[in-house]
Amino acid sequence: MLNNVRLIDSEVPVNITIQGDIITGLINRSPTKKEKLELNFEGALVFPGLINSHDHLDFNLFPQLGDKKYNNYTEWGKYIHQHYKREIAEVLKVPVGLREEWGILKNLLCGVTTVVNHGEKIKIRNPLINVHEKYYCLHSAGFENNWRLKLNHPSKWQFPFVIHTGEGTDDYAGREIDRLIRWNLLRRKLIGVHGVAMQQKQAKNFKALVWCPQSNDFLLGKTATVNELKDYTTILFGTDSTLTGSWNIWEHIRQARRSGLLSDTELYKSLTISAAGIWNTNNGEIAEGKKADLVVVKPQKGKHNADGFFSAGPADILLVISNGQIKLFDKILYYQLAKMDTSVFRPVNIDGVCKYVAGNLPKLVKDIKQYYSGASFPVTTD
Repeated sequence: MLNNVRLIDSEVPVNITIQGDIITGLINRSPTKKEKLELNFEGALVFPGLINSHDHLDFNLFPQLGDKKYNNYTEWGKYIHQHYKREIAEVLKVPVGLREEWGILKNLLCGVTTVVNHGEKIKIRNPLINVHEKYYCLHSAGFENNWRLKLNHPSKWQFPFVIHTGEGTDDYAGREIDRLIRWNLLRRKLIGVHGVAMQQKQAKNFKALVWCPQSNDFLLGKTATVNELKDYTTILFGTDSTLTGSWNIWEHIRQARRSGLLSDTELYKSLTISAAGIWNTNNGEIAEGKKADLVVVKPQKGKHNADGFFSAGPADILLVISNGQIKLFDKILYYQLAKMDTSVFRPVNIDGVCKYVAGNLPKLVKDIKQYYSGASFPVTTD
């Protein structure tokens, strides 16, 4: 049970009960029975674990690559392979499994409990958070060989197709979207990523669009007009990888909020309930029967409800629960967790604040640096 936590849309504290991996109750009064494990908070804010709808988990050891604005993603791709050969080679020395593991932990440290990995199936068994891979992956019309045949393969009907599209500011990017729509002969469900060049009439052909504003701004100096597209398709939120953005999803979120293209409610839903609906996952909201994917953050001084949520960051996170299991907790909860086996957690510091993280992040950092000594991490492990 999580006692005395506040929901984002209420000032009244509640107690949340969890059994297995499911939320079993929200109680607005003192509990009548003791639970096996209870954690007590002082008015901390609780919200569903964030859903990052677009990441490349094996690309999160890269620094941002690029030194100008590009017309489209193909121009950027050619440019970085010409001008950043050494940097790319250094990262690719690291085995893909280690890179994927860091990509997962990067998301966990930020309170993401579900991440949609765009690429090949991950090699990691039993990842710490939900890695959603129930979709058909196409990179893009520009870089995916035989994408037309793959899109129209008769056996591929169960899941939606996810594809980068319209990632640019030139005519090429706009035409690419039209070509994708035209060649979707079997009317597969499409989830587009980026859509910077997308128009309203094109958006109608997509089940959803994943908005990645920080990545778009870095590469193109422009982002999708989600304020216009939201009436024609569902808007989700993604970070892309550190090739084009910060490791910290909260920086992406605050940049999106400053743009004013979505309301606070719309932006929040793009990270929670809207994403859960599109990916068909039983999470994204705090309600009985929903999966226990929860994040608790310390109160933000002078900020409540939405302002408290949008002001949060990794250092503020007190607790992350994924599939009903604690995956990260702040040092201040250590003694409340005395009944739990904490030997599977390792301490790390984020902005000088100690967090205990499931798995062995210090060892992972050490292993990665054996291959790539220049790897930079937002945590210290000493």
